[in-house]
Amino acid sequence: MRHNISGRKLNRKTSHRLSLLKNLSKSLIIHEQIETTLPKAKDLRPFVEKILTIGKINTLAARRKVYSYLGDKKLVDKVFQILGKRYQKRNGGYVRILKSGFRYGDSAPKAIIELVERDVNVKGLEDKIREKHSKKEIENSTSDNTATSEPKKPDNLAVKKGKDQITDDALDKKPSKKD
Repeated sequence: MRHNISGRKLNRKTSHRLSLLKNLSKSLIIHEQIETTLPKAKDLRPFVEKILTIGKINTLAARRKVYSYLGDKKLVDKVFQILGKRYQKRNGGYVRILKSGFRYGDSAPKAIIELVERDVNVKGLEDKIREKHSKKEIENSTSDNTATSEPKKPDNLAVKKGKDQITDDALDKKPSKKD
């Protein structure tokens, strides 16, 4: 009998399911809005809300508890410094789920899960920063290459000698007639 057993198995073993929820919660905290399937979003909601509720209490034990879920110091700092302060006066209900149609390949119901009162500029910010740094690295590497090895202009005499050598080599390689 299944008395008081909540949550879905999502066709995964327990360890895989927990790592899935941890990864989804990391992505949700970083971007504050993600798109996933509806059953995953429904299972993710209580997982993230527990983390955010703990994040409102700024103690060492609470930080360690959130770190055990997320495993990243930057995310723990964001939970306590930004999200904890944002939801200080809110008694739950930190996450919103919006249905967003069906996936093309297998018609699975999709959902957008987002934090309530989210910062719109956060979504994709990490990607923008990474792209900006990669462009700077590319520009720096190309400017370093052009500064160190400037292309030399060919000498007219060397070009003429090269042409003469080619014609001389071609003359030497003519087949000779044997009588």
